[in-house]
Amino acid sequence: MCGFSGYFGTVRDGRALLERMTAAIAHRGPDEQGFFTTKAAGLGHARLSIVGLGDGQQPMSDATGDLTIAFNGEIFNYVELREQLRAKGRHFRTTSDTEVILHLYDEMGEDCVSALNGDFAFALWDGRRRRMVLTRDRMGVRPLFYTRQGERLYFASEVKALLQAPGVAAEIDPVALDQIFTLWAP
Repeated sequence: MCGFSGYFGTVRDGRALLERMTAAIAHRGPDEQGFFTTKAAGLGHARLSIVGLGDGQQPMSDATGDLTIAFNGEIFNYVELREQLRAKGRHFRTTSDTEVILHLYDEMGEDCVSALNGDFAFALWDGRRRRMVLTRDRMGVRPLFYTRQGERLYFASEVKALLQAPGVAAEIDPVALDQIFTLWAP
């Protein structure tokens, strides 16, 4: 179990915010914490090493520094995908499934998710397009929560990390609660 947190949009003192958000989910990843910030986005990660034990530090960036990912989960077909990407001339610096996602996104864009077999959630900062991509597996096994506050988007593996963001309060939204009971309750 790992966890990640982050934001998209201009945030005052983004690194400090990420440290607070990631500290709130530190129990999800006791092995290490990592951070990535730009003027427009930030990612924090609390890591529990499963695949790529020595070389899978996160957030992880591609060789150009244009793509950066914070990932929680496991990709079951990552070895097969790595070999397909190597056949296309891709070079890998690590043995982690996380790096496979970076290369796959670079090849396929958001459609890369359709090639992934596993349980996962990730946030990927695409610096070339200045966009944040948030996704999770088809069954929603790995958690991903988000909220918008004005022009900012905050996201995390647990709600308690979101509560560290400015303007986010622990209040029940009756409309959302109605949707949950109407659409998802047995």
